[in-house]
Order: sequence, then C-alpha cells, then structure tokens
Amino acid sequence: MIEPAIKSRPVYPGLKPDRCAKSNVVVVDKDGRDAFLEMAKTVDDGFLRKTTVLFVKGPPNGHDPAAPLEALGLVNLWVFPSLETLIARLDGLLSISRMGTRLYAAGNEPLISLVVKTALSHGVVHSSIMTEHRGSLRRRVQCVHCKGITENVTTNPAKCSHCGLMLLVRDHYSRRIGAFQGVCIDAEVPGEIPEIKAEFL
Repeated sequence: MIEPAIKSRPVYPGLKPDRCAKSNVVVVDKDGRDAFLEMAKTVDDGFLRKTTVLFVKGPPNGHDPAAPLEALGLVNLWVFPSLETLIARLDGLLSISRMGTRLYAAGNEPLISLVVKTALSHGVVHSSIMTEHRGSLRRRVQCVHCKGITENVTTNPAKCSHCGLMLLVRDHYSRRIGAFQGVCIDAEVPGEIPEIKAEFL
C-alpha cells in the first residue's frame, strides 16, 4: 500500500558534500558505495582526509567490494561483515564526535533507517543527515500489535516474525524506531488475506 502523500514517509535527497564540515562520517552498503564514489569525484583530497567511511560489505560474492573504496586512499575505512556490527561501531563513533561532524548514509532503507535512528539517539537532527537510497526497497517493519521488528520485508502483506499476524505494510514511518508500520490485515474478517505481492524488491 504505497502512499506517497504520507508525511512521515522518508525522502532521500541524495549525497552532496558539505565542504564546511570539520569531519565527515559516511555509512554505505554495496549499493550505497557507488553513491559515495560519485560524490568523491567532486571533492578534493582534503575532504577525503577528514572522512571516515563505514562500509558493510555483505556476504562474499567472489570479488572484494571494498576495493573501489580502498583505491581512494582513505585514512579511515572500516569494513564490516554485517549491518549490526557496523551500527555498533557507528554508535561508538558518534559518542565521541564533535560539533562540525557531518553524517552521510547511502544504501537500502534498513541501513539508512538504522543510521538515522542511531544518530537521533546522539542528538543529531535527522534533517541534517545526508541520505541517498540505492539498491533494494526491502523494509524494516514494526508490528503495531506486538511491537516486534521484522527485518528485510519484501512482500505486502507480510508475516510478523514475532507474533505471526499477517501485516499490511504501510508507508507510515517512525524515525524513532527506524521502521515502517504494519497493521493486522485480517482484523475485521479473520483469515481473509489478500494475495501476497512482492512490492519492496
């Protein structure tokens, strides 16, 4: 149920370098990496020297996805096997960051959602984070009934991984928890569930 008019639906305007920032923290996955590489072509070495990149490489697929980032000669490039480990490092990094640090996130919505959620917990205003969506449309979804989070949702409706209810995945979004909202789709007529469609590939 895509509802673009819903005000809480995130908007990702794209990465643009903030040349006035004292330092930069960039969080990307394999798809978001390309957005950062495109931005890197527009900046000088001084910008890259004060930039820390956190990269989640995902499962191995025969080549090194970090190689294009390593070719930039970044002083601080951290590569992680999973989004969970990356977010743990980001949390620690933001806890010691100073005023003048600019945060960027590029990749799929779960990555951007968790980066924004983590930044909010450190007092970063969400509108100050540079974001760009790249890659899969899969979503993090919170069941409004049991409050459980189901990761990597690609279908609508989708089954809650906690309570088992079939959820209508809405475009209503919570930055605080970094997830879209899912409501029981057969609450009025139990068992009456529409065809499951792949909407968020």
